Amino acid sequence: MRNPQHDTLGSPKTETGASPEKGSERRCVLTGQTGSRDAFLRLAISPDGHVLPDALAKAPGRGAWIGVSRAELEEAISAGRLKGALSRAFKSGDFTVPENLGAQMQSALEKAFLQRLGLEMRSGRLILGSDRIRDDARMGKVAALFHARDASEDGCKKLDQAYRVGLDAEGSGVTGTRLPLDREALSVALGRENVVHMALADTRSAERVAIPLGRLQTFLVAAPAAGTSDGAGVMTGADAHE
Repeated sequence: MRNPQHDTLGSPKTETGASPEKGSERRCVLTGQTGSRDAFLRLAISPDGHVLPDALAKAPGRGAWIGVSRAELEEAISAGRLKGALSRAFKSGDFTVPENLGAQMQSALEKAFLQRLGLEMRSGRLILGSDRIRDDARMGKVAALFHARDASEDGCKKLDQAYRVGLDAEGSGVTGTRLPLDREALSVALGRENVVHMALADTRSAERVAIPLGRLQTFLVAAPAAGTSDGAGVMTGADAHE
């Protein structure tokens, strides 16, 4: 990404991929509203002058942040409002906004989320297989539970029940997170067959996954799972009783 003169570099990252400024706020250039850095989406300018999504919010150079859905972004592009907002943010109009920026953003956010899942799997922190997830969940060894978009209601309910048992949160309505991706996308990304349900036993892993998932949910206006504290299925026993 381009780094115009006098622009500051992007925020440095820790080894987990999270920003040391995790709690800091950013301002949406379209709405003027402020929100968490980890919830907003970043745009940057490529060397050839095209506005591109910075799904990991790590590209150097001046960035512009948005906190809108794909439909709202595409409306702003059509009306020319995004071009004007970015011109003010970048202090220059020397760039091009691709007409398919919304599709590019969704693809980049999905890729970032799936890559994060892949990293957790390679580190041995991602739990696959309904039977293993159920057993670990009932023993309180699951920090986050996820279901593919096309997972059956019956399969989700059984694992959600085991999840609540392990959290000592029966009757609370806590559930895993229904992902905005189907089993085919998950299976291809993880190199496994028929990935329908997933879980993370490590709380720090769950927090790392929550960042790209939260950004994707924001863009797709996906509702957080019922009973979860952050929209990414991360729940501890203490959370369940609050």
